[in-house]
Amino acid sequence: MKISYKTQGTCSTCIDVEVENGIVKDVRYTGGCNGNLKGISELVKGMPVDEVVRRLDGIRCGNKETSCPDQLCKALRQCALDEGR
Repeated sequence: MKISYKTQGTCSTCIDVEVENGIVKDVRYTGGCNGNLKGISELVKGMPVDEVVRRLDGIRCGNKETSCPDQLCKALRQCALDEGR
């Protein structure tokens, strides 16, 4: 399943996520801190969605209530909902 998730409260504006059988296959951010987000994207490839959410959920960026990793968790939850899990 592939989705495009519009982020809220972050410098990145969109996350394109591909998940197959509960495993993260690809993550691509639009905007944000290019190097950091490429790094996060590479690190989570091949990981179970539940593990990514366990590790990254709730991370904040400075004084913001959210962060790009936290928004990825929201995107992955949306993907799971769309799959009917």
